[in-house]
Amino acid sequence: MDRKTFKTSETVDFVVVGSGASGGIMARELSRAGFSVVVMEQGPRMQPEDFEHDELKYRHLSGITNSPEANPQTFRHAPDEKAVRLGGRNPLTYARIVGGSSAHFNANFWRLHEIDFIEGSRFGSIPGASLVDWPITYAELEPYYTKVEWEVGVSGLAGASPFDPWRSKPYPMPPLPVKSSGVLFERGARKLGLHPFPAPMAIASVPFKNRPPCVQCGLCGGFGCEVMAKSSSVWTVIPEAEATGNCEIRPDSYVFRIGMDKAGRATGVHYFDKTRVEQFQNARAVVVCANGSETPKLLLNSENSLFPQGLANSSGAVGRYLMFNKGGGAMARFEHPLNEYKGANVTRVLHDFYDSDPRRGFYGGGGFDARSGGPLTWGQSVPKGTPAWGQGFKDYLESYTYWMNCAGHGTSLAQENNRVDIDPELKDAWGVPAMRVTYKDHPDDVKHAEWQVERAVEIMDAAGAREIVRGEVGEASGGVHLLGTCRMGNDPKSSVIDKYHRTHDVRNLFLCDGSSMVTSGRGQPTQTIEALAFRAADFITRFAKAGEI
Repeated sequence: MDRKTFKTSETVDFVVVGSGASGGIMARELSRAGFSVVVMEQGPRMQPEDFEHDELKYRHLSGITNSPEANPQTFRHAPDEKAVRLGGRNPLTYARIVGGSSAHFNANFWRLHEIDFIEGSRFGSIPGASLVDWPITYAELEPYYTKVEWEVGVSGLAGASPFDPWRSKPYPMPPLPVKSSGVLFERGARKLGLHPFPAPMAIASVPFKNRPPCVQCGLCGGFGCEVMAKSSSVWTVIPEAEATGNCEIRPDSYVFRIGMDKAGRATGVHYFDKTRVEQFQNARAVVVCANGSETPKLLLNSENSLFPQGLANSSGAVGRYLMFNKGGGAMARFEHPLNEYKGANVTRVLHDFYDSDPRRGFYGGGGFDARSGGPLTWGQSVPKGTPAWGQGFKDYLESYTYWMNCAGHGTSLAQENNRVDIDPELKDAWGVPAMRVTYKDHPDDVKHAEWQVERAVEIMDAAGAREIVRGEVGEASGGVHLLGTCRMGNDPKSSVIDKYHRTHDVRNLFLCDGSSMVTSGRGQPTQTIEALAFRAADFITRFAKAGEI
């Protein structure tokens, strides 16, 4: 189809920075409301046939993710340490293509529960952490969770878990077929009196909105879906945005600074085009949906005389309160081959331990699922005591199909010193100051992850595992769930955006992605990010039509 294009000299209504889970939704909603929209994406636009099943390239060589050579980062555990570059992948990893990380995620789609929004009130203060309530409730977000499921496409079984929050509508598609790991996980969990249920997944189980169902290729996490069964923004909301005739997706466009006028209003974005020539796109308003690391980096690199500590950063909270999702699990070997290399990564989940329980002696809650990694990852994740060469190593490699992983996904506490800021020395391949990551797990996060290891061992033992390898709980040195760095709140002194995703400091600047989240949730944030985007787009549309932007 012919795609709409705008001149940089044209003043469009909105520039959206980022085309991932939230950016694609924002583009569709604003363009359907009649506004002109340009979506800026750092990376290229790939067609279905462009994606590869190359595990080495995609999981280990930054095939579609941010490259440590072109987009370097530094890392440290504490503010008084010297930040250094880590070997291999960047500490914060995300896709750099149209569709963002929604193109390569595992597609686990859990809603947050009602407790996630009120943990500050429920549990009170925790030493060393900033556990506070969200300025919105589950009830306010529920219609948008439902909208995600029906507009983007989620498979699942409503009412299958006794711990699920209430919902206004069932899932639009039935669950994906259960895998061997799901059957064994369910067997072990039920023997322990637990309540496993079909995993809600952003993958089509039947034909949905002109997209085919999953073909069970087995390469979800870290890979794009060449059949378009995965409900990534590049296959779902982005084509619908373009179909309005009001939206341009501009790939290979690296936004490095937000323009401002003397009145303190955003005027558009400075970016490098595909040839690395600097350009400026004029806009009446800017919506940043770049992710929980790129969004604060952009704001901090957009400092000016009005905001010398970074754009929209009068609170000092931009980049702070970085959260991942800490978890612990166990690998287990069974008597017969499981053939886990086939099918969607996850087919069964349990949420019996979702809530934090003070009787455990620490904060933290979460869920478990059953899964397996790819064969190359297996070959590079050799347990201690296994020979690294010869017949013993060969036997280990060939045992791949007999193993599965009981994976725990949990909470991370927000801490002020955990942050993304700007490295004082390092620059990327475009000459833009690079991000520096400071992160140290809260002691409760570690205790909870160790507790999850124990539960995973129990489940696998009850399932009849012949051998169990306990997961190691180490100090985090990076993550893929990048949350909390421009937190939402009612108080401009302690938060960056209000409950409508407008920055407290700049009236026509909005932020919506993982950075908006106030607490980490329990391990699968993408559906919440998308629900927030639908909600934010509703309010931004109302503000724009009322002349309030």
